[in-house]
Amino acid sequence: MSSAIPGSPDFLHATRTSYDAIARPYSEQFADHLSGRPLDLALVTAFAELVRAAGTAPVADVGSGPGHVTARLDALGVPAFGVDVSPGMVALARQAHPGLRFHVGSMTSLDLPDETLGGVLALYSIIHVPDDHLPAVFDEFRRVLVPGGHVLLCFQSGEEDGRLHLDERFGHEISLDYYFRTADAVAEQLVKAGLRLHARVLREPDGEETRPRAFLLARKRSAGECGD
Repeated sequence: MSSAIPGSPDFLHATRTSYDAIARPYSEQFADHLSGRPLDLALVTAFAELVRAAGTAPVADVGSGPGHVTARLDALGVPAFGVDVSPGMVALARQAHPGLRFHVGSMTSLDLPDETLGGVLALYSIIHVPDDHLPAVFDEFRRVLVPGGHVLLCFQSGEEDGRLHLDERFGHEISLDYYFRTADAVAEQLVKAGLRLHARVLREPDGEETRPRAFLLARKRSAGECGD
């Protein structure tokens, strides 16, 4: 479960092995991080409604972790499946939500055909992607989306970009990098990838949170739609 991913960048291997090590305590602590946060849930619900209104293509919950957000999308009437780099997380998600599909994969190279998804959801998962790999991730999102498909991102933000490295979490040895970016910096990368920004929301820290949460909603242009 913690072996290297053939041909993958080092950061993917580090992310995979780290989350394999903390999969169970992480899943127990973050069984449903949308519960008790009505604004976050409202934005995910709005994303689901936009996807559902555009057609029947499914949504990939990228960095699905314990699978509770994938299950939330399913409850909202959107066909959804989870993708996570950690086999340990995928196993726990399958156990918790046996009626849904989860598979091991990376957002840097999604094992999906072109233009097959109605939406891509990435909540707190791009934070482990280094800056030089982020454009390729957003290119992948655009590639797999149908014309008119939507992307919803959520990530810890702030007034300036930053980086944090952790060697331990939940009492387990890990090696995990966190990249904190401003909403403007990420929005710029989405636009460069050919996506049209639809909305941005910056929520102040809540409870034990120490950083604001940024939500970015973007859309792949429909066929024949002109750029800005």
